[in-house]
Amino acid sequence: MKTEQLNRFAGFGIGLASLFTENVLAHPCIVLRRQCQVNYHAQHYHLTPFTVINIMYSFNKTQGPRALWKGMGSTFIVQGVTLGAEGIISEFTPLPREVLHKWSPKQIGEHLLLKSLTYVVAMPFYSASLIETVQSEIIRDNTGILECVKEGIGRVIGMGVPHSKRLLPLLSLIFPTVLHGVLHYIISSLIQKFVLLILKRKTYNSHLAESTSPVQSMLDAYFPELIANFAASLCSDVILYPLETVLHRLHIQGTRTIIDNTDLGYEVLPINTQYEGMRDCINTIKQEEGVFGFYKGFGALIIQYTLHAAVLQITKIIYSTLLQNNI
Repeated sequence: MKTEQLNRFAGFGIGLASLFTENVLAHPCIVLRRQCQVNYHAQHYHLTPFTVINIMYSFNKTQGPRALWKGMGSTFIVQGVTLGAEGIISEFTPLPREVLHKWSPKQIGEHLLLKSLTYVVAMPFYSASLIETVQSEIIRDNTGILECVKEGIGRVIGMGVPHSKRLLPLLSLIFPTVLHGVLHYIISSLIQKFVLLILKRKTYNSHLAESTSPVQSMLDAYFPELIANFAASLCSDVILYPLETVLHRLHIQGTRTIIDNTDLGYEVLPINTQYEGMRDCINTIKQEEGVFGFYKGFGALIIQYTLHAAVLQITKIIYSTLLQNNI
């Protein structure tokens, strides 16, 4: 009974640790990565973790810890809006939330259409959240947690904070937003299933080869899924990094956002891009910043997933120790 309770508690704890890492611990990396992505002025691309750690330290020193944790509440709101929109759309339409084991091309098409519609609904709030995470703390007002919702609705109805004429209409942002979202979903789903299949086969073979300890059996119940999720997120983020850079630049254009100078670690810079759309943005980055311009801030992504891997490993060690002491 004690082992069963521990098992239940451990399952909850492992899930919580993973969620905490993905959404809280990783947030400073997301903030810096986004600031680097939209900073077309930047001479330093921060492709490695070493320069990223240095610039994070500078921001923390000059502006305090809030500079690296800004906009965290709004990222949760975007996740909530996305989940809510998906639930509501699937409730009132025949579009399936899950793809059944015996799937058909029609079912997959309908499922991806549901995902696309969800990304369209969440898009204005994603825009508002992006602005919150990159806007410099130096010039930022103390915004409330629901500011993201207000800004998102304001963007849809064309009211709210003053925007410049360079602001791209939401209609022209639909294609890059949906493209990024759907590709991310497809890549991560395929990799997750593939990794899970390999890990389960490996587990099954080891069970056949020798009698597995109760500790190992319990580890096998939780960790393959976490590892598969980790690999899926990592691969999709790495593969789609250039597209994410383009997407963020298009969303931020014309919003009169002032970001931190990612070259110096102090001072601020205005975002004054004039991209006409996705194709123009891709061509401009390629011409003016080179191929590595699409990978600005990539070092922050490396730190983010290194932290995530470390937390997974520490959680596994703690869980194994607890189980061994109780079995």
